[in-house]
Amino acid sequence: MNLFDDSTARNLESSIETMTTSHDTHAGGSAVVDAPEHAQPSPAELASAPANHENDTHEHTAAEDAAAESAALASDDFAAALQSFETETEEAVGEDHVIKGTVVKLTATHVVVDIGAKSEGMAPIAEILDHEGQPRFKPGDEIDVMRDKGEAEEGYINLSHLKAQRLRSWDEIERAYNEKKPIKGVVVERIKGGLTIDIQGARAFLPGSQVDLRPIRNLDGMKGQTIEVAIIKLNKKRGNIVVSRKQLLEEEQNEKRGKTLEHLEEGSVLTGIVKNLTEYGAFVDMGGIDGLLHITDMSWGRLTHPRDLVNVGDQIQVKVLKYDKDKQRVSLGFKQLTPDPWLDAEHRYPVGAHVHGRVISVTDYGAFVELEQGIEGLVHVSEMTWSKRMKHPSKLVNVNDEVDCVVLSVNPTERRISLGMRQLASNPWDTLHDKYPVGATVEGRVRNLTEFGAFIEIEDGIDGLVHVSNLSWTTRVKHPSEVLKKGDKVKAVILAIEPDKRRLSLGVKQMQPDVWDSFFAQHRIGDIVHGKVLRVANFGAFVEIAEGIEGLCHNSEAVDGNGQPMHLEPGAEFDFKIIKMNQEEKKVGLSIRAVGEEASRQEVESYKHPSSSSSSNSTTIGDLISWKRAGGDSN
Repeated sequence: MNLFDDSTARNLESSIETMTTSHDTHAGGSAVVDAPEHAQPSPAELASAPANHENDTHEHTAAEDAAAESAALASDDFAAALQSFETETEEAVGEDHVIKGTVVKLTATHVVVDIGAKSEGMAPIAEILDHEGQPRFKPGDEIDVMRDKGEAEEGYINLSHLKAQRLRSWDEIERAYNEKKPIKGVVVERIKGGLTIDIQGARAFLPGSQVDLRPIRNLDGMKGQTIEVAIIKLNKKRGNIVVSRKQLLEEEQNEKRGKTLEHLEEGSVLTGIVKNLTEYGAFVDMGGIDGLLHITDMSWGRLTHPRDLVNVGDQIQVKVLKYDKDKQRVSLGFKQLTPDPWLDAEHRYPVGAHVHGRVISVTDYGAFVELEQGIEGLVHVSEMTWSKRMKHPSKLVNVNDEVDCVVLSVNPTERRISLGMRQLASNPWDTLHDKYPVGATVEGRVRNLTEFGAFIEIEDGIDGLVHVSNLSWTTRVKHPSEVLKKGDKVKAVILAIEPDKRRLSLGVKQMQPDVWDSFFAQHRIGDIVHGKVLRVANFGAFVEIAEGIEGLCHNSEAVDGNGQPMHLEPGAEFDFKIIKMNQEEKKVGLSIRAVGEEASRQEVESYKHPSSSSSSNSTTIGDLISWKRAGGDSN
């Protein structure tokens, strides 16, 4: 590239020759050369000349003055020519001119450009990359650049391809800004705070808040898209361009809103596009104005989430349920476009009818079955199987399973249908009497223990309860864990069956004879028994008189032969006389006093009627004591 023309070169050569001639003549002191007309100094040059040229004229001869003046003029012409050369060179690669250059090579950080100057230039590599990060130029390609401020490394000239692009497209950008018209651009990359937009080669900044009507989380997804933007800020001197897409969208939305409001009224049916989904509903764009389609107005049935019915981008018809003009709020309905299926549900689903449906939800308390769009029924966990062992409905059914059910009840007012699945199978409780009559012996495994008894499973779905009172004849059981543990295999007797209440009573102690029955059969009032004190109460002592059999000796009956109260302690053993018996209440009354009285009576009787075996008619005190002891042992 030619940085200066021929005339500039000739002027430079002429100035150099003139300066040389003037310098030689002045050096010899004999020649005086008149300055040529074209070399006459201008008023500005004279004003810039050194002040001592005017003050020192009287100290030199006329010849010396003329020579000095010629030399000064020649020197000024050289300086002017040199300055002109430098100026034209600077203008050729200046910051205000676009230069055509040739790409020499590409580095990791810069693109090296030959601009015809003494040094090559360097522009940032980022300025020539497309939205995919690939260079748009290769070595040998022609490229527009401009001089940039600062010095590049190793003497390279700082260049900018971006500034050149801006200058080329500036007129159209400026026109769009002044006329407030949109202009197209390509999203190049995401940067801090927003996006970089390429507008006909110029780079503009699109703030994140101006990308859309609502914040966009994934700005990277917009790279490479061609969008229309409005120029909202322009600084040509600094080369700053700020654009907004949101402004155009708002203008478009306002225009659509005006048309929509002309037809918007409660009861009207409009077409809209689903813009956003939340847990409580969907927002629908009806043309410049958004309405809320609440989840309860989406379907006559139950929805767990709006996405079960619609997705973002779906075009749907909706009915305006409520319109608040002041707050610009619109409530929409979707299910209102179809008749309520619950109006005649009671006739279409009579009690006892067999129905088929799809499981749409499984909860802890049961499963919801969709019979048709908008009609759902609940199969409670208790109605799923006759067995009580199922811990969770998911053990029997899963979402999307096709199931058969029986209608148990219908409540159109509350929009509820109760369904049953176990009713399709025979009820094992109905034939339980035939299989297990009262008094029969059964065998099962202990499934669960509670404070009041143990549940024993005798077959699948049939559990019987052994109450804590039916675990032992002889032992007072406080908790069934004292006798049984979970998983034990035990035998029991059927005590009672209540099919309607699904109750089965079992007894374990009934497997053994009742020790109380045996005791009452073998003993009568007046019998002398030997017993051991188990525990003492304020009113008397409880005495074990046989295995599993306890009697009560009241304090009034615990006296010795002299009528003195006796101190009974646990573990002490005595002879007792049975003074009371109640078989129904299983109670036995005991007395120590009566034993002493019985001994005294026998002693008196012996004294009145001595034994014929006696060797003497006289009876000594020692004989009486020996007889008494012998009699006591025999009892």
